[in-house]
Amino acid sequence: MAKVNVYLTFNGNCEEAFEFYRSVFGGEFEWMGKFEDMPPQDGVVLTQEDTKRVMHVTLRISEETVLMGSDITSQYGDVTVGNNFSISVNTDSKEEADALFVALSKDGAVIMPMENTFWGAYFGMFTDKFGINWMVNHDVQQ
Repeated sequence: MAKVNVYLTFNGNCEEAFEFYRSVFGGEFEWMGKFEDMPPQDGVVLTQEDTKRVMHVTLRISEETVLMGSDITSQYGDVTVGNNFSISVNTDSKEEADALFVALSKDGAVIMPMENTFWGAYFGMFTDKFGINWMVNHDVQQ
């Protein structure tokens, strides 16, 4: 069964925002990584400022709800308020991830096809035909 959560995108203040959310909801970050933690990627050029930005952070709000987020890097421009979130779907299998990705992205725009990632997930992103941003994830390494 797929789990659905919200993924927030920021213009360099993700860590500040998530410190605030943590002060409100409590708990600890399950993970916070910066772009400097990322292995080199073909075609990805990071400025010194970009390397200090948050690549991914996870804050568990409840048993079934996780708030996730990241900063955008200068390579991708600025975040547009109102379009600074995605619906994140975490699946139980690669097959479920593929099926949801194909169905939801039909007539939309694929940003990143489903692929194995360096962080141990099978992951992809797209904007659906209604302009909604989606992320589909299957954690390969449990």
